[in-house]
Amino acid sequence: MRSQAIAKQLSDGRALQWRVLWGMMLTTLFVLAQALTAQARPESLAPLAEQVSPSVVNITTTTVVEGRAGPQGIVPEGSPLEDLFRDFQNRGDNGPRPRRSSALGSGFVISEDGFIVTNNHVIEGADEIEIEFFPGEGQPKELLPAKVIGTDQNTDLALLKVEAPSPLKFVTFGDSDTARVGDWVIAMGNPLGQGFSVSAGIVSARNRELQGNYDDFIQTDAAINRGNSGGPLFNMDGEVVGVNTAILSPNGGSIGIGFSMASNVASKVVAQLKEFGETRRGWLGVRIQNLDEDVADAMGLDTARGALVTDVPEGPAAEAGLLSGDVILSFDGVEVEDTRGLVRQVGNTDVGKTVRVLVFRDGKTETLRVTLGRREDAERTSDSEEVPAPEGEDETTEKELLGLTVGVLTDEIRTELNVPEGTDGLVILAVDEASEAWEKGLRAGDVITEAGQEKIADIASLESRIDAVRDAGRKSLLLLIRRNGEPRFVALNLSE
Repeated sequence: MRSQAIAKQLSDGRALQWRVLWGMMLTTLFVLAQALTAQARPESLAPLAEQVSPSVVNITTTTVVEGRAGPQGIVPEGSPLEDLFRDFQNRGDNGPRPRRSSALGSGFVISEDGFIVTNNHVIEGADEIEIEFFPGEGQPKELLPAKVIGTDQNTDLALLKVEAPSPLKFVTFGDSDTARVGDWVIAMGNPLGQGFSVSAGIVSARNRELQGNYDDFIQTDAAINRGNSGGPLFNMDGEVVGVNTAILSPNGGSIGIGFSMASNVASKVVAQLKEFGETRRGWLGVRIQNLDEDVADAMGLDTARGALVTDVPEGPAAEAGLLSGDVILSFDGVEVEDTRGLVRQVGNTDVGKTVRVLVFRDGKTETLRVTLGRREDAERTSDSEEVPAPEGEDETTEKELLGLTVGVLTDEIRTELNVPEGTDGLVILAVDEASEAWEKGLRAGDVITEAGQEKIADIASLESRIDAVRDAGRKSLLLLIRRNGEPRFVALNLSE
């Protein structure tokens, strides 16, 4: 009996020890969870704001606007009192006087010697630019004049320079590619002219595109308003991951949808502006479009990826042997998903670099070596005249095919559409509004120059290409369409 009692006491003791250990483990886990929560979201953003705020600046711009002549808005034009009011308005005057218009924005210092980043639209057209620094120890107390080092309209960025009496406090660009949806960020600037202000939020989305080919915006719900333009978006390490640029709003105020140009785009642009005073983007020299499933099927591709070349004007690509109808699958060792990705990758590549371009052509792949030119030079020399739309139809031999009424491209029609001499093809005279061709945007006045990636000059050649593609077992016919001089590929279904 005594041995049983001793055994029971030992068993109870071990159970008690386990309960104590289990309680200690739970307490430890609870403490760790609290610590991790506190680490994920700090109790206050004040230390971070104090750290980075000396580098944030207010920007005031002044523009001289010509005065308006006459009593506009006072009396109706042609009124008998018009001359009287004009004489009164200009009495003792030599005419309308120019007036000064001011605007506000934000920016941030990126070097101790006074380089400042902001938006191009903040300083565009300004006659005077003045910089006000955040009030703090060691910062200039007075407004400092700034000069423009360079601007880039494509990304809406500008680089300024001030001469300060002492080294300035500055911030650095971070890696925007590491920013995750849900990460905390803070925006700083001069919203609505109210002075220095801080707002906090999270990264709401990544890789937003607004208008430009080089857009890569971070979307945030941190409050951004007028006057915040050009200010920095900071991560929790005090690094700039975006330049606050735009908001989406029905009333002009923040509704929690703001956009900051990603720092990995901004830093490259700023570096070029600092070195050259302008951007120097790579240029391939092709016109391209995205592939859809129908176009991919018509070309014999398994997936709709890559960039389809619609035209190859004189330039680096033409010299390297790229052809209209090629599909660019990879550029400089990086796979091409779509046209936007290719444009950005080419633009970020050094001018003069020779790169490998993998293309899909005639059912197989081929690698070409292209030495890139400079986009800015090409844009300055390009002819951007608009081609007038056709005013009517020409009586000629015609036929209905694939929902299209097509006719031969005669000299008269060629002149009317301003089609270059030597261009052969068929002109679309009408489009059945119930057809797939109408749904895909084909219209009267469009010119078909290729069918099934072969040139056509008459209706018989188009019919021949339709039969050949059907015999090959393909479901769609690929057409190269030109409208106002701009080419694009369209795939039409061949099913009856």
